[in-house]
Amino acid sequence: MAPNLNFTQSQFDVASLGPCTLDSPLQLSTVPGDGRCDFTFDDARILYEPRFRTGESICPLSLEHAGPRQKIFFDPAQVKAAIVTCGGLSPGINNVVRTAVLELIHNYGVPEVVGIRFGYEGLNPAVGRPPMKLTPEVVENIHHHGGTILGTSRGPQDAATTVDFLVNQGINILFCIGGDGTQRGSHAIAVEVARRGLKIAVVGIPKTIDNDIEFCYTTFGFATAVAEAEVAIDRAHVEAKSVDNGIGLVKLMGREAGFITATAVLASGEANFCLVPELPLELHGPHGFLAKLKRRLQARSHAVVVVAEGAGQHLLEEIAGADASGNRRLSDIGYFLKAEIESYLHAEGVPTSVKYFDPSYLIRSLPAEAVDSLLCERFARAAVHAAMAGRTDLLIGLWHNHLIHVPLTTSTGLKKRLDPESELWTSVLSLTGQEKW
Repeated sequence: MAPNLNFTQSQFDVASLGPCTLDSPLQLSTVPGDGRCDFTFDDARILYEPRFRTGESICPLSLEHAGPRQKIFFDPAQVKAAIVTCGGLSPGINNVVRTAVLELIHNYGVPEVVGIRFGYEGLNPAVGRPPMKLTPEVVENIHHHGGTILGTSRGPQDAATTVDFLVNQGINILFCIGGDGTQRGSHAIAVEVARRGLKIAVVGIPKTIDNDIEFCYTTFGFATAVAEAEVAIDRAHVEAKSVDNGIGLVKLMGREAGFITATAVLASGEANFCLVPELPLELHGPHGFLAKLKRRLQARSHAVVVVAEGAGQHLLEEIAGADASGNRRLSDIGYFLKAEIESYLHAEGVPTSVKYFDPSYLIRSLPAEAVDSLLCERFARAAVHAAMAGRTDLLIGLWHNHLIHVPLTTSTGLKKRLDPESELWTSVLSLTGQEKW
């Protein structure tokens, strides 16, 4: 996705609870080349846009580099940290919880970490369950399991009620694991904390299966979901090739972003059509999808179609309202497309057999695979380092493979979308050949 160069440097300024005056308990170094890992300097920055053409001036915008600081704000012995997981599931949530707990307790010496039960509901004692204590023993094996040990829910709670709860519980660090809706909620909490002049750090860790969070090249769990989606596409290909004019139709997650669909199509290499929300789906006419599908069958006697759940919504009856996270409700493009394909090909005198696969929830409820486990470790440790240094009202991002601090005032409300001019989409078109049909 092309960078937005309309930002100002002040939009990348991260809020802090105050000066860092305490020595970090981490046994790190400030001397490069001495064989020990180094602290991250407070003035270390990552360029927002590192690409430039010869002779052009370099974009001066930069973001704060995440990492352990030599001086920290909180006395670890006085910290009580809390972790909350919100929104839909994604592989690796338990990994993030586990790493954060172990980093806080073993490396910083924080005496108490608690888990908030079932999302933001757990921050409202009128509707939520009491927190659970998180110890190294409790989290020892949770990374081998999908889902979240804490439970999750959608929707915000009143920020004033939430802050009252944090104060009453003695919690002075809150980690919020979730997508854009979750981070809007964490920003509201941070604003209320600042209004009261409290010393409570609020740090967001990005989680979305759709990989659509801005300032984050890849969210944890995405690679695991893509690997499972690849299996579904491969199975659809087997079904399609096993009969004359067979069609394998696979619907994947992706409400407004087609990253899972496009990436899984590339990973499989077996799809002939990739339909994503960012590009309008033209169904009828000589250049429409149905005519192209017929031409594909006439040429190769089988086809595999992969569609994101948010694609083609303009063709369906709109469903009013939104879910508790504010996401608009979607009609089912999968069953609609299956019916349209069967109806069109029947009218055209082309016998077919359409096998429909919908692995939506299957791909997000898995344990994290190795690549995501490593990413979870990075996000969780960076969040702990940020919080202990008194940084607040921020999201941990991944920018040019470096972890960064992004103010929630800047990151929330921005959604990453698949760029039709990107290498990713160009590769999809090259692989599927869907334009030529």
